[in-house]
Amino acid sequence: MSHNWKNILVSPKHNIQQVLKVIDDEALQLALVVDDSGRLLGTVTDGDIRRALLNSLPLTTSISEIMFKKPTVGLRDFSQEKILELMKTKQLNAIPILENGKVVGLETLNSFSQKAKYDNPIFLMAGGFGTRLKPLTDNCPKPLLKVGDKPILETLLLQFIKSGFHNFYISTHYLPEMIREHFGDGKKWNVNIIYVHEDAPLGTGGALGLLPAGVPELPLILINGDVLTNLDFSKLLTFHNKQNADATMCVREYDYQIPYGVVEHEGTLVKGMVEKPTYHFFVNAGIYVIDPKIYKAVTNNKIIDMPTLLEQQMGKNKKVLSFPLHGYWLDIGRMDDFEKAQQDIVNLDLL
Repeated sequence: MSHNWKNILVSPKHNIQQVLKVIDDEALQLALVVDDSGRLLGTVTDGDIRRALLNSLPLTTSISEIMFKKPTVGLRDFSQEKILELMKTKQLNAIPILENGKVVGLETLNSFSQKAKYDNPIFLMAGGFGTRLKPLTDNCPKPLLKVGDKPILETLLLQFIKSGFHNFYISTHYLPEMIREHFGDGKKWNVNIIYVHEDAPLGTGGALGLLPAGVPELPLILINGDVLTNLDFSKLLTFHNKQNADATMCVREYDYQIPYGVVEHEGTLVKGMVEKPTYHFFVNAGIYVIDPKIYKAVTNNKIIDMPTLLEQQMGKNKKVLSFPLHGYWLDIGRMDDFEKAQQDIVNLDLL
């Protein structure tokens, strides 16, 4: 996103001359008209102003009279590919990014042409048995089950590639030869893939102890190979780095409604009643960013899961943060999840 997008925010009370100066100073050929809360009201381009002047409107005219009130916008949860496609389809050089109607950023064609490349290692966990998806997994590892026209794990791989990542490690255990045969060494996608095989299941944290020497000394993104999400992984990494975190865990809000009336009491005295209350929790989304000092300290063949590993690090006063996921996320663990994924993939626009 542009580093100076906030400088192109203008009030509907501004006049043409004031907005023209903003557009000229920021060189983005665009101004965003917002209300006092930051809600987008419209856009103004240099072309809009030129047409207004040709129609003999004075420079003192309120910008709200000439702004375009139904601009093309992107949402914060949109993938980079979807935003780029919007710009190409609409022939736009920039698109404002909104969340709940408020401007939270700006994507430009220039930002895409300068797309970052990341050397950070990506660890894809693909060793599970997929027991709850039997009989589909009797002769096929769960990460190779197709959602839409691609295996789950391939969809994940392609998302990372399009975000600029190229160093991949895949953890295998159940039917590893099928996964190796499908993905090879990554040359098909111009990336590097190295396999880490667990002779016995070690847990998501324990698999880190099998990583070979030579892993880049950079924060590692670890993700379960059965997760379907439209998370922008580059934004996750940026958050981790800016916060100087030792580890970051992605979390997802989960609502649970009690199907009964809940009674609040002290002893036998009823103090109140709440009918079928809903409680809100954040649950582990199976996606982590981990600094080298943590994942390199996991010993070979140590059995440990990631939540336990992070709890140990918190006990050592390490900075472990949560990153809430507001977009799509689905853990494909059960048959119902698998069937839902088949329906959702059509509208997700992941690739």
